[in-house]
Amino acid sequence: MYNKLEAVVFDWAGTTVDYGCLAPLNAFIDIFKEKNIVVTNEEVRGPMGMGKWDHIYELCQLESVKAQWKARYKKWPSKDEIDELYQEFEPTLFANLKFYAKPIEGTLEVVDALRKNGLKIGSTSGYTKEMLDIVAEEAAKQGYQPDIRITSEKFSKGRPFPYMCYENAIQLDINGMQKMVKVGDTVADIQEGIHAGMWSVGVVLGSSLHGFSEMDIKHMSQAELSKSMEVAKMKFYQAGAHFVINSIKELPRLIEEINDVLQQNIYPHEYSHRKRLEHGKLL
Repeated sequence: MYNKLEAVVFDWAGTTVDYGCLAPLNAFIDIFKEKNIVVTNEEVRGPMGMGKWDHIYELCQLESVKAQWKARYKKWPSKDEIDELYQEFEPTLFANLKFYAKPIEGTLEVVDALRKNGLKIGSTSGYTKEMLDIVAEEAAKQGYQPDIRITSEKFSKGRPFPYMCYENAIQLDINGMQKMVKVGDTVADIQEGIHAGMWSVGVVLGSSLHGFSEMDIKHMSQAELSKSMEVAKMKFYQAGAHFVINSIKELPRLIEEINDVLQQNIYPHEYSHRKRLEHGKLL
C-alpha cells in the first residue's frame, strides 16, 4: 500500500508515562504557592503540553493570578518574575521526575504491536531535553523506549507549533506528514499534530485533559467516570482532534482505520473538512 501510515509520534507525560500528568502539575502548583499565589488543578492543566516557560507565562495571564499578584505585590507579574518562577520550577520538577516515569498501562504492548506492523515510534515533549532525559532513562528501565525523542530547544517555538513533529519526520525518514499520527493528552498536542499536517489523536484515560490520577479513577462511580470522559472527548474534538480514544490500548485498531481512510486518498485536512460537512459542525 502506498498510502499507509509509517510512524506514530507520542507525547510523554499523560500519554505514555505518568498517568494523569502529575509531575508537572504538582511542580507548577508548588512554585506559585511559594509566592503565596493559589492556582487550581484546572487552571494549571489548561496550557499543559506547552513548553514550561510558556506554560508559566500563560498562567500569569490568568485574571485570577493577576488579581492575587497585584493584591500581594501591587503590580502584575513581569517577565523577570516569570523567569524567576521558571528558575524555581526546574529544580522542583527535576527532584521528582524519576518518580513519574512509569509507563501507562497498555503502552508497552501497544508500542510492540505497532513496531511489529512496521511503524516507527517518535516522540515530542513539553519538557526540556534535560528533563526528558531523566524521564526517558527511567522509562527505558521499565521497557518503554521510542526510536527518537525531540524537544523544542533547537527550534524557536514549541507546541502548538509543528517544528518538533517536522524533526520527527526528518529523523525517521517519513515520506509525507499525512503518513504520521500524533498521539497526545492535551490541546497543545492536538494542535501540534494538526499544524504539522498529521493525523491527531487524543487519549482520554491518563491524560492531563481528563485530569484524574489512577487513584481518583478508582474512587469514581461508573457514571461519574463516563461523564468526565465525555467532557474530555468533547474538548479534544473542539481542539480539532481527528479521533479520540478512551485509552492507548485502542490505538492499534485505530491505526487500521486511518490506513483505510488513507487508501481512499483522504488526507488529514480533508478528513476534518468532511467530518464537519457530515455533522454540520465539529464533533
